[in-house]
Amino acid sequence: MKKTVCIIVAFLALVSCSQKVVPADLAKINGYWEVEKVVFDSIDDKEYRMNEVYDYFKIVKDKGIRKKVMPQLDGTFLVNDVEEKVAVRYEDNRVFIDYTTPYMKWSEEIIALTNEELVLLNKDKMEYHYKRATAINLMGDGKEIK
Repeated sequence: MKKTVCIIVAFLALVSCSQKVVPADLAKINGYWEVEKVVFDSIDDKEYRMNEVYDYFKIVKDKGIRKKVMPQLDGTFLVNDVEEKVAVRYEDNRVFIDYTTPYMKWSEEIIALTNEELVLLNKDKMEYHYKRATAINLMGDGKEIK
């Protein structure tokens, strides 16, 4: 009986400590994000060593844009005029990003959001794990690029 109670208490402690995305956290999404891996429901995860395209988010007061940008060796980004309009929606203690283009609409749930990590879940149960984009270092010398 004691083991059962201990297990239940431990489980409740873990569940209560899980990160919930709150409106104050949303400012953390602004900036450049690089896909680190995609977790699929039924097949092996897909790891990304290098990305040719990053996602750029700019959201203010629950509305904004997402653009695909291409990092350059000099630290700049190539950008075109294509962007997706985004709106943040709060529903049942969950946070969603609703995307709109002239061609379609879709949503993703924000599973985790910190200064360095973003996890989005789409309707196909695919989790996109992003890391904050950093400058490209082709030298491999471990020195930080300024």
